[in-house]
Amino acid sequence: MTWRLISSISLIFIISTSIFTSVYYQFQSINTTNHYAFSQGSEDISGLDVKIAPPTSGVYHGSNPDFGGTEDEVTAERMIDYEELVGKEITWAYFSNNWIEDIEFPEESVRTIDSLDIVPFIRMMPRTTFDQGEADPVYTLQGIIDGDFDDSLIEWAQDAKNTNIPLMVEFGTEVNGDWFPWSGILNGGGETEEYGDPNTADGPERFRDAYRHIIDLFRSEGVNNITWVFHVFPYHEVGDETPTDEPWNSIENYYPGDEYIDWIGTSVYGSTERGKEWTSFTEIMDTAYTELESVSATKPFAILELGIIEDPEMGNKSEWMREALQLIENGTYPRIKAISYWNEKWDNGDNIIDLTVNSSSEGVDIYKELISSPFFISAVQYEFN
Repeated sequence: MTWRLISSISLIFIISTSIFTSVYYQFQSINTTNHYAFSQGSEDISGLDVKIAPPTSGVYHGSNPDFGGTEDEVTAERMIDYEELVGKEITWAYFSNNWIEDIEFPEESVRTIDSLDIVPFIRMMPRTTFDQGEADPVYTLQGIIDGDFDDSLIEWAQDAKNTNIPLMVEFGTEVNGDWFPWSGILNGGGETEEYGDPNTADGPERFRDAYRHIIDLFRSEGVNNITWVFHVFPYHEVGDETPTDEPWNSIENYYPGDEYIDWIGTSVYGSTERGKEWTSFTEIMDTAYTELESVSATKPFAILELGIIEDPEMGNKSEWMREALQLIENGTYPRIKAISYWNEKWDNGDNIIDLTVNSSSEGVDIYKELISSPFFISAVQYEFN
């Protein structure tokens, strides 16, 4: 009898331990699974709120690996070529969703990126042309607020949800500049009497409310696989004695709020014009970092566009990049949790603007050497709620 009792207890213990172990490892597999598992549908995330989490240590290594002048020519070859060039895989691939003819979810691009175990990072670009410096005649911020595009946005949201793929999405890139049509400067600017709070500049307030409206729509559709990003341009870089430098144009006036946004990002370019004096990474980032801290005390930061042109008469590109990556790695800016190199070359009519990482053999060698550090990581981490 005693032997049988002991045997029964032992059996129960073994079964219980087995069940616990099975559940534990199932839980672990969900929380540490790579992106491939999601793309293959082996994990059903439909009932979970999935976010791209900041890495517990190190910094994500992302890129726009040259998706063409329209930033939406997404191919597997471009991503593979870039990863082979720099000797490291990328966490995310950063591309534009241009609303030129219609508001349409870029499913083919998303699935192409996901097939390579890379996170698709979508830039919602509400524009009907690529002209700069003027408001779009169709996709105005006020129109978004008023619900003029709700049907299309809801369809976009449903299509995004149905992919079952964790996505990063930003709306209104570099909104505090004066070039893109969704710029606050071009949508009411510093006026205060035409929209909303009479004590708040209309341009930033419209952008804030338009972005909130989009996220609220997506939430109402039960979209649970998007990590939302707020992307600005450093105050130090936006211009001299222009509206971009006015106090009303400060980035905190554009911010939708911590309850809406998951990551906050900035662009950092040493120069994008040949013959123009360079600005060091430290000069830009010291100002930008303080600005980002003023927006949120808790959200992770990312350098969403990092780059410098090849212009030997003005500076050494390799040394500029060395300073940037070393300062990030040594913890000078501890809330920076991701970088995204902007690997593009184009003809602006007067000069060839070459931001590509391999614009010189020295440049690509330095980048490969520094990015090879285990501090810069490729594998993404997720949060589930």
